Amino acid sequence: MNSLRHINKYFFKYKWRLLLGIGFVAISNFFAVYSVTFVRDAIDYLKDVEKLKAAGDNPYNQLLIYAGVIIGWALVSGFFLFLMRQTIIVMSRLIEKDLKNEIFDHYQQLDIGFYKRNNTGDLMNRISEDVSRVRMYIGPAIMYIVNTIITFTLTIGVMIEVDLKLTLYVLLPLPFLAISIYYVSNVINKKSTKVQEQLSDITTHAQEAFSGIRVLKAYGRENHSASVFEKLSIEYRKRTMELVKVESLFQPFMILLIGLSTIFTIYIGGMQAISGKITYGNIAEFIVYVNRLTWPIASLGWVTSLIQRAAASQTRINQFLETKPEIMNETEEQTEINGSIEFKNVSFSYADSGIQALKNISFSIPQNTSLAIIGRTASGKSTIANLLCRLYDVDSGEILIQGKNIRKHNLNSLRDQIGYVPQEVFLFSDTIANNISFSVDSGRKNINAIHEAAKNAAIYANIIEFPEKFETMVGERGITLSGGQKQRISIARAIIKQPQLLIFDDCLSAVDTQTEEEILSNLKQIMKNKTSIIISHRVSSVKNADHIIVLENGEIVEQGRHDELMEKQAIYFDLYKMQLLEEEIVNT
Repeated sequence: MNSLRHINKYFFKYKWRLLLGIGFVAISNFFAVYSVTFVRDAIDYLKDVEKLKAAGDNPYNQLLIYAGVIIGWALVSGFFLFLMRQTIIVMSRLIEKDLKNEIFDHYQQLDIGFYKRNNTGDLMNRISEDVSRVRMYIGPAIMYIVNTIITFTLTIGVMIEVDLKLTLYVLLPLPFLAISIYYVSNVINKKSTKVQEQLSDITTHAQEAFSGIRVLKAYGRENHSASVFEKLSIEYRKRTMELVKVESLFQPFMILLIGLSTIFTIYIGGMQAISGKITYGNIAEFIVYVNRLTWPIASLGWVTSLIQRAAASQTRINQFLETKPEIMNETEEQTEINGSIEFKNVSFSYADSGIQALKNISFSIPQNTSLAIIGRTASGKSTIANLLCRLYDVDSGEILIQGKNIRKHNLNSLRDQIGYVPQEVFLFSDTIANNISFSVDSGRKNINAIHEAAKNAAIYANIIEFPEKFETMVGERGITLSGGQKQRISIARAIIKQPQLLIFDDCLSAVDTQTEEEILSNLKQIMKNKTSIIISHRVSSVKNADHIIVLENGEIVEQGRHDELMEKQAIYFDLYKMQLLEEEIVNT
């Protein structure tokens, strides 16, 4: 139960609903338990029916009165039972909503490294399936626990008033039930954890198969993917059946103990009645009470299973909720950046792979100027963009913005003033217009600004050719668009917010040379009075920058303007010649 302590704060938040629910349970059980006394009175009344007839009384009228009272009390009990569900079950749905929001908010605060270490399917499973299992504890399990406690208290209290000896015999099997619950619950907990872990594996495989459907079909691996999914499903069924077997053996055992209580009631109660200590109506009353205790006792196994499953799921949820983000916002002060940037002896290694991406690099970008970073694959270009957006923090050295360490800037304010076009384009399953305007608040969205951003990104002509134009749905991850179209929409998304710092991370790799020239020409006007960083492996994309840095194995090997670097005839010159040769080969 330790893991479930996390949700106690929600019980306190909705304490009035919970307390009302408990009150309704008590009232419902009061009418249900004490209505049985009228069954006892009716049977004792019938014992003297011949005497009543001889005296001229009509026993049927009295029986109708008993029946009416029993039905009336049952209706009142049922009404408060309805109110109990309306309070406790509704409370569980409200807590479910709050818990999902808490998990989702926490997910968004975690750093990029967390998402590299954990797969999407597992993240989704914890916020959906695991939360649903926790809700079953918050709602049905709590409801039946409260109902069982109150039912036992009222029922056993009435039974003791009637006859203590008979009550003790009836309750004799219960300690064995409590011991069995204690041991079986541990088994259920372990098996529930394994079931949830396997379900995460299934979700992960399905999510990756659907996201990578193009690759699956291109390689003709549909049957292989289906085979893997089948193996995962068989393992899930196996683990689930192991859990079901434990639960299925538990239920009959409890029914057996209830049956023993009924036998004791008839046998011991009969001897007590014969000796005149209790009435025959008391025997019937006890049998009804035993039956009333049947469901609460029988539900203990089900409730135990719910609690253990919830505990296993909440343990998995807590693992992520207790994960602290590596990137922390150290100040709430809102600051405007002017675009002046300086890297001072910055080194950085990726923790997961151990690869050192940057080695003691230093450079500066004056305000309202453009910097180009060029180099071969894995030279550390994208790492600089990641560090500027504070997706990671440096291992050593420091990054200064306006002369102040980047960690001292408000994280949200900093990112809000950066227009970042990542190397890997991601579009949402939404309209083109909403994808372009994603970076601005709803109050600042403007159709004219969307159109202007599309034109500057050289995608406007393509969009108006679609039947739905800007209202065209792009599909999951933009699957309905080409690579170049997705890149240009991503560029439009960055420039529409008119940020002070623009970062283009190799975002023109999927467009042709003519389109590249058009985009760069448009960006030249947009980037006036702004600081911009263009990262690319193509010289044509960076040659017009105010300053160019050439990276090799995480180190700056050359820097200067295009003409200066060409005169040196070193690495930059070789890249330029190589790309010219490639273009000539393609054109021929």
